[in-house]
Amino acid sequence: MFEKGEYVVYGSKGVCQIQDISPIDIPGADKNRLYYIMRPVQNTNGTVYLPADSTKAVIRRVMSREEARQLIDEIPQIEQLKVPDEKRREASYKEALMTCNVREWVSIIKALYVRRTERLALGKKITALDERYLKAAEQELYGELSISLGLPLDEVESFICDHIEN
Repeated sequence: MFEKGEYVVYGSKGVCQIQDISPIDIPGADKNRLYYIMRPVQNTNGTVYLPADSTKAVIRRVMSREEARQLIDEIPQIEQLKVPDEKRREASYKEALMTCNVREWVSIIKALYVRRTERLALGKKITALDERYLKAAEQELYGELSISLGLPLDEVESFICDHIEN
């Protein structure tokens, strides 16, 4: 069980801070059940409710500072996401994104950077689909690294680039 004040990664909601763990008074909610009441870090006006005993939700603790640094060290070795065919492209991105696995997010980002470079070399633009999933994967990864490393969100990408290049 997580604790009040703790940062977690929850499904497609990204990094959230647990504000409270208590029953909730919302129509349709079981008043005898405990819920995580969370605030998404990227949307401070939003509130997310999750039954504390849910076995279906993908939720985990935000990685530690050491784990974040180790991940950044491993980025060059992480393989890009393999997409079996064009018809499965979006499904592949979506599946990888929903795992809440930082290495999967890196693999999406790497695949989409390569795809964008290839398309630009052919005089084409990045597709809206690719752009959307690139932004989503970067938001998830950079959001978590921001919390783990104690960096402002807008400095995370340059921090990663600087670290990889050195």
